[in-house]
Amino acid sequence: MTTSSATRVWFVTGASRGLGRAFTEAALSGGDRVVATARDVSPLDDLVAAHDGALVTLPLDVSDRAAVMSTLDKAASVFGGLDVVLNSAGQFHYGMIEETSEEQARAHLDTNFFGALWVSQAAVPHLRRRGGGRILQVSSMGSVGGHASVGLYAAGKAALESMTEALAMEVAQFGIAVTVLNAGGYDTELFTRGTTATEPDPVYADLRAELAAMWSEGAQDHPAQAAGVVRDIVAMPEPPRRVILGSTSFDLVRDISRQRQADLERWESLSRAAGRG
Repeated sequence: MTTSSATRVWFVTGASRGLGRAFTEAALSGGDRVVATARDVSPLDDLVAAHDGALVTLPLDVSDRAAVMSTLDKAASVFGGLDVVLNSAGQFHYGMIEETSEEQARAHLDTNFFGALWVSQAAVPHLRRRGGGRILQVSSMGSVGGHASVGLYAAGKAALESMTEALAMEVAQFGIAVTVLNAGGYDTELFTRGTTATEPDPVYADLRAELAAMWSEGAQDHPAQAAGVVRDIVAMPEPPRRVILGSTSFDLVRDISRQRQADLERWESLSRAAGRG
């Protein structure tokens, strides 16, 4: 595994915009090299031109498992190996559960869950041969619980996190550390260009209006703030298993966790009545 003071090689998915681009820029500014992927890598042309061979771009649709496997192999050969694999590719799905079509549900999970799974599977052999490395999964503060109109998005992120926790236990023996990044509200294009939406059913009109009013009050942070923290995490000899990105997000997740603990204790008698103590 590359030491904290040496140049690392990053593999970043979803690198053409938003958090993925910010992570790519942070790695390059720290003197590291990056293989950046996205369905369309042309928005990265300016970075390629500005970094004199330190950035290589490869087109990739992470929902295509065969393409993921071959692209990881190609990426590992570019700079002679990989040290950091960062799954940032993702999309946002907005709509009530009842409204969501089968096609929308499968396409969403193909990217947000299966895409990260395929990249993780492809990355582990390369990192193992390297003697260790880092895998970082971009999740969301929304994974702590489903919320009206974004339930499918939260479900995909929750699945990603459960898979990642198992992965972390399995690959620790190879010197590979895995971190979940629970991102909050950042100023990216996820909620515009990266969004699919259902056909609105009028029966949910009042709830939609209530949610729109609530979300319009939220301020968004700049992705560069998260990227600097992630660069620090990668350099840690023993990085955290999970980090909430953003102060507001941290407060919200902490409040939800406390409420869940209170509910757990409130209904303890029912839990214990269902089995031997």
